[in-house]
Amino acid sequence: MSRGTTLLFACAAGMSVANVYYAQPLLDALASDFSISHAAVGGIVTATQVGCALALLLLVPLGDLVDRRRLMLAQVLMLAAVLVTVGLAASTHGLLLAMLLTGMLGTAMTQGLISYAASAAADHERGSVVGTAQGGVFIGLLLARVLAGGISDLAGWRSVYLCSAGTMLVLAILLWRRLPALAVTGRRMNYPSLIASMFTLLARHRVLQIRGMLALLMFAAFNIFWSALVLPLSAPPHGFSHTAIGAFGLVGALGAFAATWAGRLADRGFERQASLAALLLLVAAWLPLSFMNLSLWALVVGIILLDLGGQAIHVTNQSMIFRSSTDAHSRLVAVYMTFYAVGSGAGAVAATASYAFAGWQGVCILGAGVSATALIFWAATRRLMPSDTSQIHFGH
Repeated sequence: MSRGTTLLFACAAGMSVANVYYAQPLLDALASDFSISHAAVGGIVTATQVGCALALLLLVPLGDLVDRRRLMLAQVLMLAAVLVTVGLAASTHGLLLAMLLTGMLGTAMTQGLISYAASAAADHERGSVVGTAQGGVFIGLLLARVLAGGISDLAGWRSVYLCSAGTMLVLAILLWRRLPALAVTGRRMNYPSLIASMFTLLARHRVLQIRGMLALLMFAAFNIFWSALVLPLSAPPHGFSHTAIGAFGLVGALGAFAATWAGRLADRGFERQASLAALLLLVAAWLPLSFMNLSLWALVVGIILLDLGGQAIHVTNQSMIFRSSTDAHSRLVAVYMTFYAVGSGAGAVAATASYAFAGWQGVCILGAGVSATALIFWAATRRLMPSDTSQIHFGH
């Protein structure tokens, strides 16, 4: 795959996923605008994650059944329309519904592009290509917080979504002109059979089961931190603006490099070493994070460790799963990322509830416990993993 095509996948995936995460640094503004308590405002993020789960079940698998380029164009145009709806929302129920649809279409775009990239890549470069695309997702996630905070401070939170709708229209043109054409792998299947086959994949294959559970725990820990962070930083004694809070996400940009590094290690067969290093970083991150009220430098160190570990384990998971089949990438990523959606949604609700009950220290204890559980789970199951995932075939 050419470098330009790889970067297009990375940029498009990053722009798509940003829409799913714009709300995180805006939770206090949304709580104020719609009269939602801090304990319950995490439900906005959860609504988005419910949309993510629905997309993974109903939309992402379509990449194995229909022309991927046409599918991407249809989804990006619908996403632009939904973002306008978010920006014009007048009630809590209308906002939650629009957020759910944003989660659906933003996730369908992001994961569709990841599986698209995996299918277009040659076998020897798949881990690296997926790592680069996933690095774009991570940078998009980080910039989402910065852009959302900055635009909100200048023109209000609604402008964040209206501006994003315009960028999606530009992205539609680029994707239609530049994405490579691929053969459709699932023409012999109808839609009900396509959806049913995902449950068969999950039931039969241990790689997907184990790495999916690791993803659930890792993303729960990740969202515990990012969903709760805005609450202490926007309150005294910090009192930071949305722009300043979003800027903290930039210190985790090293996670994008970890994504590429982990993909290259996976291409060379070092998945176990990469997994252990990533999970140890994830656990270690919570110690400096717990000292945030004493030093913002501790917060910076903790963010770097958390993002490095999280992205490395995520790319390693995907590289191992994609290697197991060449004709079911959309369904594989849909099943795998369903674990992500469950973990992210649970983490968002648990984070804001923990903060309301026990403050920032309660959030850190919760995050450290979930991260340690991921490490223990990996240690307990690593010997159950097949020694060569390239020999597993999923089929139709």
